Amino acid sequence: MNYTARNAWIGVDLGGTKMAAGRIRKGQLEAELRDPVNQASEDPMEVVEAMKKLVRQLFSPHVSGIGIGIPGLVDRRKGIAFDVLNIPNWKEMPLKAIFEKEFGVPVALDNDANCFAMGEYRYGAFAGSPDFVGITLGTGMGSGIIKQGALLADAHGCSGEFGTMPYLDGIYEEYTSGMFFLKHHHMDGAEAAKKAMAGDSRAIAVFREMGSHLGNAINTIVMAVDPPLIIIGGSVARSRKLFEESMWESVSNIAFPSVLKNFRSEFSETAHMGIKGAAALCF
Repeated sequence: MNYTARNAWIGVDLGGTKMAAGRIRKGQLEAELRDPVNQASEDPMEVVEAMKKLVRQLFSPHVSGIGIGIPGLVDRRKGIAFDVLNIPNWKEMPLKAIFEKEFGVPVALDNDANCFAMGEYRYGAFAGSPDFVGITLGTGMGSGIIKQGALLADAHGCSGEFGTMPYLDGIYEEYTSGMFFLKHHHMDGAEAAKKAMAGDSRAIAVFREMGSHLGNAINTIVMAVDPPLIIIGGSVARSRKLFEESMWESVSNIAFPSVLKNFRSEFSETAHMGIKGAAALCF
């Protein structure tokens, strides 16, 4: 099939509680749709059909490819999603084959954090930076590693899963994402942010604590990958004014302070990066 006349791509961002899809043309999001995710469904195809419905509404003769980001492990070559934590009945879902059969265009699949990193590399404020780590802070913590202008080649698709590394009495993402507010302080992260911005002392202290844990996570990433740049995005990152100071206080306690001389950490300012990043897989 000749795709030369096609100049649009569709990106699908499957999150823990909601899915979003958009059509990208010339680097701009020209249409977007969202739907909730039914995590409790016993039918493994229910979420797939909901995704197909969104794509169908966005599809046009100009679309040359579809990129899908999922919160789990991926076989990039075969386009199979494995062990999606938020959709328990997805043990081995061949999304590439399903969507290529349905829409007749090439489909690319990857972990949602890798999509975020790819989106930053192509569309972000630091687009073209050849080496960096992208961190997403939302329902959990995900990371994608860009090395020499491409996603880091790995054996099983799990490079950058720093959020699942052991930390204190659990794992990092239980202290650095939305999980932290619910598990350790029994409060919703969005509501905590509103209270903190209004001056609530308890909520302010919770965010400072989260920032300290995030700084420790950054130190682990720096010591493991030694990137010159870390880019942080996701819903929790929108409240960076509440935790950025304590984050850097922890970062400054790294075992080898000299590595911070030419290191910087930035927050993503680009909207719709999950969708744009998924679409960027098509390139």
